[in-house]
Amino acid sequence: MLGEVELDELLSQREKLNVRLQSILDTHTSTWGVKVTMVEVKQVDLAEQMIRAIARQAEAERERRAKVIHADGEYTASTKLAMAAEVLQHQPAAITLRYLQTLVEIGTEKNTTIVFPLPLDIIASLGRALDRAGTPPAAVEVSKPE
Repeated sequence: MLGEVELDELLSQREKLNVRLQSILDTHTSTWGVKVTMVEVKQVDLAEQMIRAIARQAEAERERRAKVIHADGEYTASTKLAMAAEVLQHQPAAITLRYLQTLVEIGTEKNTTIVFPLPLDIIASLGRALDRAGTPPAAVEVSKPE
């Protein structure tokens, strides 16, 4: 009878199985005039192969849960980054504040590296100004000494 149920059911529903086992024994022993007063499943020995199979199943379940947790974390992070990009798109000054905050964090670490962020819109404006000027740099003539 114990072979008919799953292992987790055997562990979690022992009382129910004890009652079922008692009724099976009663039907078979009542014709002999024997009454079994108490039946209890105390210990179940598992084969070594079964123990290894259960361990592999538990390990696979832990790996599955870890992957789900990791994927949820990645999803949450990407959602937050998308929201931050939306805020930065609508509030250009926010990126400058973020740059300044990064500089403060770098400065507190006592590094000798100095990072000076240069917003891309300044570079684009400089490029447009140079294109409008359209004047090539002055040519310098170099003569050889004789």
